[in-house]
Amino acid sequence: MATYIMIGGFLGAGKTTTVARLARHYMAQGKRIGIVTNDQTTDLVDTQNLRAQGFDVGEVAGSCFCCNFNALTDTVAQLNTGELPDIILAEPVGSCTDLVATVIRPLAEVCRIPLQIAPYGVLLKPSHGLRILKGEGSGFSPKAAYIFRKQIEEADFVVINRIDELPADQIAELHALLDRDFPGRPVLRCSARTGAGFLALTEMLAQQGQFGRRVMDVDYDVYAEGEAELGWLNSQVSVQAPAAFPLDQLLMDLIGRLHSRLLESGSEAAHLKVIGMCDSSYAVANLVSNEVGPELSLPSSASTKQADVVVNARVAADPAILE
Repeated sequence: MATYIMIGGFLGAGKTTTVARLARHYMAQGKRIGIVTNDQTTDLVDTQNLRAQGFDVGEVAGSCFCCNFNALTDTVAQLNTGELPDIILAEPVGSCTDLVATVIRPLAEVCRIPLQIAPYGVLLKPSHGLRILKGEGSGFSPKAAYIFRKQIEEADFVVINRIDELPADQIAELHALLDRDFPGRPVLRCSARTGAGFLALTEMLAQQGQFGRRVMDVDYDVYAEGEAELGWLNSQVSVQAPAAFPLDQLLMDLIGRLHSRLLESGSEAAHLKVIGMCDSSYAVANLVSNEVGPELSLPSSASTKQADVVVNARVAADPAILE
């Protein structure tokens, strides 16, 4: 029987990095892995990123899992050329919630695909999470912050991610705030990038029982308005030059310019990600908040005369301004 693992969390929480590390972990155990990515449109940086790492990836594009359940089940059934993988890793849209009621429970109770449902974990994004949980200004409206809190509310467990980037006092403060607002929720501390705390995550996911059962009340008007406030931008461009240029530098220059423009316009980044692909390699750069700034999350160290670049952005801005 295949095991279904869904890794939730707000935009920029580190879901793709976590999914990739989990995939490598299970592959090292000899298990067959399938990954399903999700976004409101096609040409996903996450899909390109994971496929470039050699994983079997299916994509549900044009709507979120909760709004297109049949597309999710069809994509799962088609992984590994029709032979169901041992482990299915699913990464939902970072601005989605109510996934227990609309995805996990239907998979367990309605879908005819034989699946074992793993505990549902949500990654906490520290850069915005600390400010939201403390009730401070996060750069988002209360409606977007509502989605953030609801994601944690329905989780079986929460992972404070990016602990390699945080001082110990901030990690302890985040943990205390989660215990205060979501009592009884197991809290793990992890860095998907370095692997710190990763063993505890795999042990949690290996637990068997009745998981994905925290069905909650959701104000869908607030939810819809919160999602609508986060503008979308998906763009592709082919970059060519007469002389070879460093691919990593191109991405960091691009994302740095975008960051500056967001600051000038007072637009808060939820997650801006860029992948650059050339014949010999690929690189990924991210901006998870205005405060943290750009980072080269997957360097290539490659030089090339031609690169295909894909930009995905979710920003608290009018879509016309973002474009």
